[in-house]
Amino acid sequence: MSRYQRVVLKLSGEALAGSSGWGVEPDRLAHLSEEVLAVHDLGIQVAVVVGGGNYFRGRMAEGWGIGRAEADNIGMLGTVMNALMLRGALTGRTGADVRVMTAVPIQSVAEPFIRLRAISHLEQGRIVILAGGIGQPYVTTDYPSVQRALELDADALLVAKRDIDAVYDKDPNLHDDAVRFDRLTYQEAVARGIKVMDTSAFVLAGEQGLTMHIFDVAQQQLMRRICLGENIGTLITASD
Repeated sequence: MSRYQRVVLKLSGEALAGSSGWGVEPDRLAHLSEEVLAVHDLGIQVAVVVGGGNYFRGRMAEGWGIGRAEADNIGMLGTVMNALMLRGALTGRTGADVRVMTAVPIQSVAEPFIRLRAISHLEQGRIVILAGGIGQPYVTTDYPSVQRALELDADALLVAKRDIDAVYDKDPNLHDDAVRFDRLTYQEAVARGIKVMDTSAFVLAGEQGLTMHIFDVAQQQLMRRICLGENIGTLITASD
């Protein structure tokens, strides 16, 4: 039996990309669709916050000679593209009932994010994909994922990372002596300068007591196993 009734999955744009780190790789899209459905099939209500880094990131602004606010707006449109791709994969493969909701109104392709409407969709068994961050520049999808999890009264936030299976004190891809953490508090994560998510996201999650799991997006069935009670990757909580 699942320990969670409602979860939010934070999915980076890079998780959808291939080895180039750009665009959407069909095999990755299919894999992620199956992972989401594996959780949904447990009877768990699932919402997905999707990023857009596989198309454009705000920090790329200087290289393109444009302002950061403009760059972030472009990035938000990238999240909408990813959301529509994920919806298409989910509905095309299984006929699942999926709704895309955006913080930036694009009424011809998605619903505007309205908290109570999103909760209603979840309660009716629909998968909800949330795009556009919170509709404001200077914010990555880290903070909006925590905010949406809190707004939707989710039991946990599942943070799917690419090329890393847990939280380490430094990049394990660059340092052989990196120390892996099975469990942390938000206070410890901030004090250690953990960069796996924005500090602002850690602070908000810690203040509101949100449970967070960080794990490898490439591995099969990890989200399902986490929801069934296994502590895979790193568990982050407000207190020990």
